Amino acid sequence: MKDYPEQVDQWVKRHGVRYFDEMTNLAILMEEVGEVARLMARMYGEQSFKGAHRTREDLADELADVMFVLTCIANQTGIDLTAALARNLDKKSQRDHQRHWNNPKLK
Repeated sequence: MKDYPEQVDQWVKRHGVRYFDEMTNLAILMEEVGEVARLMARMYGEQSFKGAHRTREDLADELADVMFVLTCIANQTGIDLTAALARNLDKKSQRDHQRHWNNPKLK
């Protein structure tokens, strides 16, 4: 995972002209998240599929699309995504380490 941002950057340089601008990538990210939501609503929620039934592999592919565009945004804005993820998990560990233990909905 730590090499993924560099792999994405190399892919963009090899197969694209350049990164789309940040706002275009934000719109693409929202589109990809919507595709994940559509699958989740049908696979795990109460919505029915239109046409062919989709699989966990399809969901994995859509999640990977989200990760790709998110990584593009991090790359083009100078965010070290690996470091940001580590800091975020540490923050959650400090703040929320016992938060959910007493939630009866999770038992």
